[in-house]
Amino acid sequence: MQPTKLTFDLGMELRWQITIRGVVQGVGFRPFVHREAVAHGLTGQVVNTGQGVVIEAQGEETALARFVTALREQAPAAAVIQELTILSLPLVTESAFVIGHSVAAGPPSAGIPADLALCADCQREFFDPTDRRFRYPFINCTNCGPRYTITRAIPYDRPQTSMATFAMCDQCRAEYENPTDRRFHAQPNACPVCGPHLWLTDAQGQLLAEKEAAVVATAAQLRAGAIVALKGIGGFHLAVDATNHEAVQRLRQCKGREEKPLAIMVRDLARARQLCQLTAAEEALLDSAAAPIVLAPKQPAHDLSPAVAPGSDRLGIMLPYAPLHHLLLAEGPDVLVMTSANLSEEPICIDNSEALQRLGAIADCFLCHDRDILIRADDSVVWHLAGASRVIRRSRGYVPRPLRLAGEGAAVLGVGGELKDTVCYAKGDQAWVSQHLGDLKTLTAFSFFRETVAHLGRIYQVTPELVAHDLHPAYLTTQWAREQAGVVQLAVQHHHAHLAACLAENHYDGPAIGVILDGTGFGPDGTIWGGEVLIGDRGSFRRFAHLAPMPLPGGDAAVAAPWRTGLGYLYVAYDGVVPELPFLQGHDAGTIVAMLQRGINCPATSSCGRLFDAVAAIAGGRPTIRYEAQTAIEFMQAAGTLAGPAFPFELVAEHDTLIVEVGPLIRAVAETVRGGAILAEISQRFHRTMVELWCEVVQRAAAATGLRVVALSGGVFQNQLLFTGLMKRLQAAGFTVLAHRELPVNDGCIAFGQAMVGRAYMER
Repeated sequence: MQPTKLTFDLGMELRWQITIRGVVQGVGFRPFVHREAVAHGLTGQVVNTGQGVVIEAQGEETALARFVTALREQAPAAAVIQELTILSLPLVTESAFVIGHSVAAGPPSAGIPADLALCADCQREFFDPTDRRFRYPFINCTNCGPRYTITRAIPYDRPQTSMATFAMCDQCRAEYENPTDRRFHAQPNACPVCGPHLWLTDAQGQLLAEKEAAVVATAAQLRAGAIVALKGIGGFHLAVDATNHEAVQRLRQCKGREEKPLAIMVRDLARARQLCQLTAAEEALLDSAAAPIVLAPKQPAHDLSPAVAPGSDRLGIMLPYAPLHHLLLAEGPDVLVMTSANLSEEPICIDNSEALQRLGAIADCFLCHDRDILIRADDSVVWHLAGASRVIRRSRGYVPRPLRLAGEGAAVLGVGGELKDTVCYAKGDQAWVSQHLGDLKTLTAFSFFRETVAHLGRIYQVTPELVAHDLHPAYLTTQWAREQAGVVQLAVQHHHAHLAACLAENHYDGPAIGVILDGTGFGPDGTIWGGEVLIGDRGSFRRFAHLAPMPLPGGDAAVAAPWRTGLGYLYVAYDGVVPELPFLQGHDAGTIVAMLQRGINCPATSSCGRLFDAVAAIAGGRPTIRYEAQTAIEFMQAAGTLAGPAFPFELVAEHDTLIVEVGPLIRAVAETVRGGAILAEISQRFHRTMVELWCEVVQRAAAATGLRVVALSGGVFQNQLLFTGLMKRLQAAGFTVLAHRELPVNDGCIAFGQAMVGRAYMER
């Protein structure tokens, strides 16, 4: 944003109305404005409105100009100024600058701040025995604390939050009303006298301890190997000592999470460095106000249980962000497994009674409190890749920070797909993408979806003119969208949504070449897409190229058993005569071949994710999976780098579409296996093949269209070897490469893409 150019008439007194849009509520912005106005000798007022912050400032023109510069350049760290406008007003007679009462009039567009990690000032007070909030688990100020997860509506004021039930004591009220205090208008302000408190129960809900004693008892339970369910900012976590192998194994067994890596929380950066090889960028992410889980390479040697992240070369690591976390990590083990409190495929628990009911068979004890969580939010997951921080799961700490759009448009709602779902409202020049909702395969998860649609719509008072949904007719989100009366409904092809999301996030409106690689997306032809090169923009697309359709024996059963996928690809590549390879030993290959011969339950797919599974299985990788993409992830880790010659592939033009025939590649991989090559060598060569293959297809698309902008999207691009390798090759060839940063490259961006396609549809 460029500063406004102003000319000054020294000594002339003016009154300006300064309207600021963005994330400027709940981040100490009004106290900041007050301090700056007083420092510059101005009179007037600052108020919260549904659209942002409105300031009326009166004084000499030069002082006003310096004041506006300070607003832009010295705003609180958590504030995001998206737009600042200035209007002239008539002079009035007044003697001071004040913070006025919030005004709720007009349609809301102001951003509710995301939940913020405990700030350094509060940390100092927290561990100071002379401070009245010493070891108080709900300490906060205008620079930190819960925000989105405790908010019912905007403007963001205490009566609109779950803190409304706690009346401030005289000391807290004095802080809240003192413009020079750090807690001036800090909406969650509280202390041990007037605020929320903790208690510890057993799995039957029987009280064991309260307040400080509850913290001490919980720390002792963790040191003894117990599984503790503890209520945090966006929901409950399940915690165990991450160095206690037996405790971690028991948590996995009880939670039903057999092998997928578990996130850990460490006492401080020094402990994090003992466990991970951290760059300066990764340390900055860990220590940021968002405090996400950061995926970082493991240290070669560490003291964690091997069950924390088996088969993974990275750890999901985070620092304590809530005061309670600081207490437990100071009193108990200095590194804890900290995983979402739920059974697999279910939403995170947020209510005390709900936690006892749903987690009673998992946790040994429950650390609860009486500050209600109004909206659940998992921890966000990020990593630093290809020179930028990129979000893998966008939730606590980032949501509901809006995405600024390139222009105005219709009010629309995108409801996402089925996996890694989010929802997205777009209104005016902003879009609000919800927190990560997860996989919508259960009624509990679907209830979370409906709850979030209602919550976001209520907060921002959006009545959508159009609801955009996935093309797949069986998705619960599709069925919900089709039940909405009185609103336009639009089916959006899955990979078009990926393309539109990447373009809009990068504020690029023109047509581009989209390389969209993922596991599953319903195509207009009724087949399963997933290895696509599209030409288009948010309004339309055409399928320029795709992987040749291959059979998926058993459908979803093959996704869970990549050996089946590998067998299906071999069957086609060798014209029905499957060679004997080591990976087929111990499996009922005959039954699968019979299915292929008869075409029974063998849907065709152009999925790039399934191609990775097939090659990995043929090469001797994991034959069955315990979590999504496990075989492909471990196959990538076996490579480590791109090396060796590429395997052959063939591009065949059929009508107006380029088909990537993978038969030559599959045969070459099989023969390399028969020649005695190890998994790592095949993986290195295969990843190089993928980079060269997609680069060649893009070159052909560019030759056919003249386009030089490429958008990369789809869950397969969470493969860092493919993503960084292809990006470098394309950039070296002179292409402008667009990729996701604020939104996940996986299906977490689909709702946003649907909303952008919906807007283009309404424009037409």
